[in-house]
Order: sequence, then C-alpha cells, then structure tokens
Amino acid sequence: MALRTLTALEARVLAVLVEKQATVPDSYPLSVNALTLGCNQKTARDPVMNASEADVLQALDELKAMHLVIPISGNRVTRFEHNAARGLGVPSAAMAILDLLMLRGPQTAAELRLHTERLHRFADISSVEGFLDEMAERQPPFVVKLARAPGAREARWAHLLCGEVAQDRSAPALPQDEELLFLRAEQQRLSGEVEALKALVLRITTELGMTP
Repeated sequence: MALRTLTALEARVLAVLVEKQATVPDSYPLSVNALTLGCNQKTARDPVMNASEADVLQALDELKAMHLVIPISGNRVTRFEHNAARGLGVPSAAMAILDLLMLRGPQTAAELRLHTERLHRFADISSVEGFLDEMAERQPPFVVKLARAPGAREARWAHLLCGEVAQDRSAPALPQDEELLFLRAEQQRLSGEVEALKALVLRITTELGMTP
C-alpha cells in the first residue's frame, strides 16, 4: 500500500495499541488517557516521550485517516483499536517485529525474538530474520538492516515507517549476546530435567531393591 511517512508520535501511538492489545487485553481498546500513558511510558521505550493528550488525539486523527486506527464509541469514553496488520498489509508475526522496532528502536534479530515473546513466539532467530528479510524486500521496504556498529557482534534492524534511518547511529555493545542468553536458559532448563530424571530413576531403583 502507499503509506505516507509516519511521525514519531504516530508510530508510537500505533505501536502502543498493538502492544497493549496483547499485554493488557482486558483494558483494550484504549482510551486516550490510557494511550497517552502508554506513549509516555518510561520503560521499554526508545526514545522516551512526553506527549500530551492533545498530541495523541491529533496523531489518532491522522492514523484514522490512513485506516490504521479505528475509534470505538462507548457509553462515556471513546476508545481506540488498531488496524495495523491489515492496514500495512503484513502478517501478525511481522507486525510484532515492527511493533518492537517502533517502541524500542533498532534491535538485533536475537533481541527482537526476546522482546516479541508476549506478542508472537518465534521458534528461533532464523524465523525472525526471515520476516525481516521479507519486509526489507518490499517496495517500499518497511525495515532496513543497519551497518554493524564497531564492537557489536550482530547487526541491528530499524523500521522505515518514519522515513530513512541514520546509518551511523551508535549502539552500546551488549554485555552478552542475546542468542547466548537463550542458549544458557535452555541449558539450565535441560539440566533441571536431567536432574529430575536422575532422581526419578534413583527412587524407582530403590523401591525395586535394585542397586543403581
């Protein structure tokens, strides 16, 4: 679809609606007040914003005109829900990736797999990379792979819904690669299962009077 470039706040509003639908479904669709709080959230946001409700309402008007947001009339308060995946023409898995890029800025495929856990569970990092590659090959592209920063082990990806991204944006090197964190967590889980099986075998052999 032909989509005009979003402003930073429009992207944030859309991303918060996508996020909150998955993380706080009982409060979704969102009121303007709840949406503003989500946009100005201090954690899991890059950059941190300080938008007013008037700013958010203006962004909502623009997103409604692009058919990315739908107002839901209530008894007292109008609430809003997103139409992001359909409006952008992407599957839900790709929308989860775009959502995290809009909320947290450029990230590696491993970081995206970790951070999208509550929105969409990817089987592995290659699955994330597959969707990233598809969105990068669109015309116009929705994401771009940034040049790897000095000292970084993995290249980061950024969304292009707000226009071109500066390729020289610096990024602090991660203390531990995210893929390594996944592997260590899996190792700990498997070790726990092995210990549980050992205990079970020992109990069974003891009950049967056998020498382990």
